[in-house]
Amino acid sequence: MTSPRSPRPSAPVTPATRLIATDLDGTLLRDDKSVSERTIAALASAERAGIEVFFVTGRPARWMDVVSDHVHGHGMAICANGAAVVDLHTGGTFLEVRPLERPVALDVVRALRAAAPGTSFAVELTTGIHYEPKYPPFFLDPGATVATAEKLLFEEAPGAAAPVLKLLAQHPELDPDAFLALAREAAGDLASFTRSSPTALLEVSGIGVSKASTLALCCAERGIAAEEVAAFGDMPNDIEMLSWAGRSYAMGNAHPDVIAAASGSTVGNNDDGVAVVIERLVAEALEARQDTTP
Repeated sequence: MTSPRSPRPSAPVTPATRLIATDLDGTLLRDDKSVSERTIAALASAERAGIEVFFVTGRPARWMDVVSDHVHGHGMAICANGAAVVDLHTGGTFLEVRPLERPVALDVVRALRAAAPGTSFAVELTTGIHYEPKYPPFFLDPGATVATAEKLLFEEAPGAAAPVLKLLAQHPELDPDAFLALAREAAGDLASFTRSSPTALLEVSGIGVSKASTLALCCAERGIAAEEVAAFGDMPNDIEMLSWAGRSYAMGNAHPDVIAAASGSTVGNNDDGVAVVIERLVAEALEARQDTTP
């Protein structure tokens, strides 16, 4: 009697993409900060296919006008590297805030001043940004207060002032990656450090706050698993998100550490790298839908 043949192992099935999470600067946006016609069309086709789109950025809510015309039916954005979830349909209303506590921010300021003399600071609040006299000025925020970090972070009583979304630390001479490593060594037990600028500019959030952790919370609320998320990014502040998502794509212009963290890659932001992949994901979704239609 012939024994039955063992079944051949089936190829792993990649879950369908239910949510697209994309960074903006250097990723979805071209270098001139525009959204190309191809990308606009790709975002619209994703919505028609039932795929949610989240913009996940280091930008504050007030700088989201670059994509506010292209949010279609979704309109959700994770801003300030995960410190805020906002609704773009209502002009950037804060739906959730994960703040950096002011006493912790002050401890970070002291630690970085000791570890990297010459560092200057800015404080991003839910109400706007303020910075020290030596910090490069924000011309998009002419109403900013200019004072020492100690004054900017002072509050009469806990919770009396606007929440701090992130602290920014700038050094005029250090290598950007070296500055990040130095800051993490000096104060990594106090807060989360990352960077998205080509200069020595660090972004400091509350401990455990990142694009990835806030995206995971938003997906859990919607019953979406990491395996059902496709993420795009180009700089170190995208690494955790790309490592978390089931499918992740480093842009052709990405930082080497981002390329190493992502499971896939696409062409650069000026060549519509996000749109190239979205078109493929939408085609897969439509094909899968046809296969299941009786």
